Amino acid sequence: MNMEMIKSILLFAGGLGLFIYGMEVMAEGLQKAAGDKTRKLLESLTRNRLMGVLAGALVTAIIQSSSAVTVMIVGFVNASLMNLSQAVGVIMGANIGTTMTAWIVSMGEWAAFLKPDMIAPALLLIGVAMHMFAKSSRIKDAAKILIGFGVLFTGLSSMSGAVKPYTDAPIFSQAFTMLGSNPLLGILTGAVVTAIIQSSSASMGILQTLAAAGAVNWGSAVYIALGQNIGTCVTAMISAASGDTNAKRAAMIHLEFNVIGSILVAAAAGIYFMFVPQMMQAHVNSTALAIFHTAFNVVVTIVLFPFANWLVKLSKVLIPGHKTDSEQDAQLVLDPRLLTMPTAALNAVRSDLDRVSTGCSALIDETRDCLINNKKENEILSQSKELHSACLAIRKYLAKIDRSLTTKAEASRIQQYLLASRDLHQIVNCCVRIADANEEVLEDKKLSETVVENINTLSSLCTHALKEASLRHGISKSTRRDEAMKEYEQIRELVASMRKEELEPDPGHERSTQTTWLTLEAADCYEQIGMRCLRLSDEKTWQKPGMITGLPFPVAENTL
Repeated sequence: MNMEMIKSILLFAGGLGLFIYGMEVMAEGLQKAAGDKTRKLLESLTRNRLMGVLAGALVTAIIQSSSAVTVMIVGFVNASLMNLSQAVGVIMGANIGTTMTAWIVSMGEWAAFLKPDMIAPALLLIGVAMHMFAKSSRIKDAAKILIGFGVLFTGLSSMSGAVKPYTDAPIFSQAFTMLGSNPLLGILTGAVVTAIIQSSSASMGILQTLAAAGAVNWGSAVYIALGQNIGTCVTAMISAASGDTNAKRAAMIHLEFNVIGSILVAAAAGIYFMFVPQMMQAHVNSTALAIFHTAFNVVVTIVLFPFANWLVKLSKVLIPGHKTDSEQDAQLVLDPRLLTMPTAALNAVRSDLDRVSTGCSALIDETRDCLINNKKENEILSQSKELHSACLAIRKYLAKIDRSLTTKAEASRIQQYLLASRDLHQIVNCCVRIADANEEVLEDKKLSETVVENINTLSSLCTHALKEASLRHGISKSTRRDEAMKEYEQIRELVASMRKEELEPDPGHERSTQTTWLTLEAADCYEQIGMRCLRLSDEKTWQKPGMITGLPFPVAENTL
C-alpha cells in the first residue's frame, strides 16, 4: 500500500467524520430551532395512526434523525405516554422522513452551484459570522444549522475527492459485483456498517458518494440500502435495553417493520433482476439512490400499514411479558430519554405523581389500621420507603429537565410538580410519625370509642382530600380547591375538638399520659396531611410564604 493510497483512506475517513459530525450539529440546531413544536406535534397527532405516520415523517424530516425520533418513541412508550398501537404509525413515518438526508446529499447532481465544494464554504462563512455576532438564541440556532450543513458538505466533498481517483480500479467493480450477486451479503454489509456508525443517513451518504463517483451498480446498491434500513434499528434496540417490556416491544416493531420490508423488496428486486439482468451491472447515481430509498420506505409503509396490529402482536410474541397495560402504568419509569422533551417529561412526572398520590392514600388507610387495630408498623415503613424513593426520583428527574427548552408554562409546571412531590413526601413522613408513636405506646394503649371514631373520620377526610387534589389533571379548578378547603376546615375543627377533649380534666374518664400523647400526635399529623392535600389542590396555596392563600388563619412557616 503506497502513501497515496494511505492518504486517500485517511482523507475518506476524515470526510466521513466531518459528515457525521455535521449531521449531529445540523440536527441539534434543527431540534432547538423547532423547539417544543415538534415534540407537541408528535404528542398531538399520534392518537390517530395515519396522523402518526405523517407526524413521524414530518418530525424526522425536520430534525434529520430517524434514530432520535425512534428513541423518542421508545421513551414515550416506556413512560406510558404512548401505547404500542400509536407508536407503530410514528415508527413507519420516521422511516419515510429519514430519506430527506439522501435528497440533501444528492443535491450536487442537480446543479453546479449545489455541489458540496461550492456550497460548503458559503454556508460555513455565513453560519460562523452569524454565530459570532448574533445575540439572539434563535439566530444562533439558525447559525448552527448552517454550520452543520457546511461541515456535512465539506465531509461529502472530502469523501468524494478521496474515492474519485480509484473509481476505475478493478477492486470496486469486483466488490460491488460480488455484493450484487449475493443479496444476503449485500444486506449484511449495509446492516453492519450502519450498526457500527449508528446512522442510516451516514451510511447512505457513503453509498451515495461512491455512487456519485460511478463506482456502484444497481445490483449491490439495492441490497446494501435494504441492509442499512435494518442496521439503523440498532440505536433503538440499545436505547430500549434499559426500558420496560413495552419499550423493548416498540424497538422490536421498528426492527420487524424494516426486516419484513427488506425481505419483500429484496424478493421483488431479485425477481426483477432475473428478467432484466443487465440492470444489475448498470451504474446508479446519488439521486437515483435517494429516489429508491424514499420509494422503498413509502411503499413498505403502504403495504404494512393495514397490518400494524399484527406487528404489535408479533412484538408481544417475540418480547413476552406477563404484565397488563394497567400494571405497566403502575410501575411507571421516569425515562431519561424524555429529558430533552419537557412536555413529555412533565407528563411522565404528572403520571408518576398520581401513582405516588394513590400510594399515599393507601398509606393513610394503613396508618388508621395501625392506630385502631394495633397493627405493627413494618408494613407502613416498607411502603413509606418506596414512596420516599419515588418522591426523591421525581425531584432528581425534574432537576435534569433541560431548562433551555422549556416554555414559561412548563417552567411553572416544574415548580408546581417539585412542590407537589415535597408535599407527598411530607404526607408519608406524617404517616410514619403516627406509626412510630403508636409503636412506642402499643402495650399501654387504650383508645376510647370517641377517639377511634375521630381517627376514622380524620383518615377518611384526608384520603378524600388527597383524591380531590386530582394530580392526574394537573392544576385543579377552583371548585376542586373549594372542596379541599372545606375538608381541611373540617379536619381542623375535629383536631381542635380532640385537643380540647384530651387536655381538659375529666374526673369521670381517666386517660393515660401516653395515650393522650399518642392521640395528640396523631391529630397533629392528620392536620398536617390535610394541609398538604389542600396545597396539592391548587398551586396558589404555596405562592405566599407563611400563609395559605384564601384562609383566614396563619400557617407556621416551618410547615411549608
